[in-house]
Amino acid sequence: MADVRIERALVSVYDKTGLVAFVQGLIALGVEIISTGGTRKLLLESGVRALDVSEYTGYPEMMDGRVKTLHPRVHGGLLAVRDNPEHLKAMKDNQIKRIDMVVVNLYPFEATIAKPGVTLGEAIEQIDIGGPSMIRSSAKNHAWVTVVTSPSQYVRVLAEMKKNGGATTLETRSELAREVFRLTSHYDRAIANYLETQSGAPGKHPAVLDLAFSKVAELRYGENPHLTAAFYRDKACDEPGVGSAKVVAGGALSYNNYLDADAAFEIVKEFDRPAASVIKHTNPCGMAVADTLKDAFLAAYSGDPVSAFGDIIGLNRPLDLDTAHAILTPKNKPEGVVVKVDIIIAPGFDPKAVELIRTARKWGALTLFLETGPLTGSYKNRGMNMRTVTGGCLVQDRNFATWVEKDLKVVSRRIPTAKEMKDLYFAWIVAKHVKSNTILLAKDETVVGVGAGQMSRVDSAMIAVYKAGSRAKGSVCASDAFFPYPDGVEMVSKAGVTAIVQPGGSKGDEGAIAMADKYDTAMLFTGMRHFRH
Repeated sequence: MADVRIERALVSVYDKTGLVAFVQGLIALGVEIISTGGTRKLLLESGVRALDVSEYTGYPEMMDGRVKTLHPRVHGGLLAVRDNPEHLKAMKDNQIKRIDMVVVNLYPFEATIAKPGVTLGEAIEQIDIGGPSMIRSSAKNHAWVTVVTSPSQYVRVLAEMKKNGGATTLETRSELAREVFRLTSHYDRAIANYLETQSGAPGKHPAVLDLAFSKVAELRYGENPHLTAAFYRDKACDEPGVGSAKVVAGGALSYNNYLDADAAFEIVKEFDRPAASVIKHTNPCGMAVADTLKDAFLAAYSGDPVSAFGDIIGLNRPLDLDTAHAILTPKNKPEGVVVKVDIIIAPGFDPKAVELIRTARKWGALTLFLETGPLTGSYKNRGMNMRTVTGGCLVQDRNFATWVEKDLKVVSRRIPTAKEMKDLYFAWIVAKHVKSNTILLAKDETVVGVGAGQMSRVDSAMIAVYKAGSRAKGSVCASDAFFPYPDGVEMVSKAGVTAIVQPGGSKGDEGAIAMADKYDTAMLFTGMRHFRH
């Protein structure tokens, strides 16, 4: 029973990638093919013979193809236990043939509901019935039946059959069966979640949270060496990011690498102009936008060159040779400061730029280059953030918010200038990527000082001013939440900040506004908070 030779396969797929070659390989091994509808049409047009499922069952496809494989001659051929005399007799009495392999992938329900403007009727038509029924039947009977649900499995299955005289092993069939139940569980939950959102039931989030992540790798260790860890990928996510990034050069990512690279790339995705981030411990010690990628990086690096050692660089444009030269020898590097880059994550890479960094410095050979692919398509307002707590999981929307023009209020005597407004917008967007409490100083769309993760806002202000030094003069300030007391406003204003953006809404607003007016600092309320715990 361990090895089962494939004599007959039923093929019915939505995704036809690589199908013709796979079926040709099966036929070369003596496998008879039964097929349906559009799949059979493609096979015939490609010169591949296949028996129509209607000829096999004796019943025509009907109801717009909704009923074609839901038949005892199909499911009997899949579910029969081959060493059970009663099952064999039932097969003989009802002219049921063995079906040793099913090649099926499902209607793209999740891709359908992700399309803007999709109707309930369109979504329901993409609920596959026959496909899940066949693969579940096959998976249940995997002692005898091989079930193939993805083009990515074709090469492996065919190679094993060629090696074993047309047979598959129990180990392979068991692994493929496990994948079936993972697949159908996720598929059914996606349908249930969607229908729940259409029902008017209270709450935006589903009653049951179904997570379907596939393990990519066991990591060397977790956040610290005594912890084990692994990385899992969300197969349903098509957004460019660290989860689907390809390692162009360098070794394997660590747990902390994933976190830092994600932080580096998500912040630059916020901007349309060339943008560069310099990340340490998931916080930006540098961030800038400019007319060229090289200038954006140089400005970002100037934010805090001392902290930048062993940094993670995020770019929203492909890495070019000019920017690579700037990364190796930033012209604004203070004397005595050492350059070392652990990761560069970008939509793409000029091979010459990669080679330059890898060979020009000893540390370059260890640098990880992560390619995400182009920043195309609309992904904002999609997905959710999840955080685990002991005994549970917290879910919320992803924070794509900027500010809402109609909600902005100038609360100071002085109105921000056009240049200040440009810098305030930049600072406000970057601030939401910094751990709370956040005080961020920026000038010329460049971060010049960051105070992150402090227990009091005035401490964050003190750190931001210290980091900025003389560059605080003429800068603007973003605070992720309101100032409960005027001390933080006074600290940044004394340092030379000319405009502040904050949510407002504190009982201490009057004191904060009065302090801003004392220093002739413009102050803008957004009515929106950007906590990042």
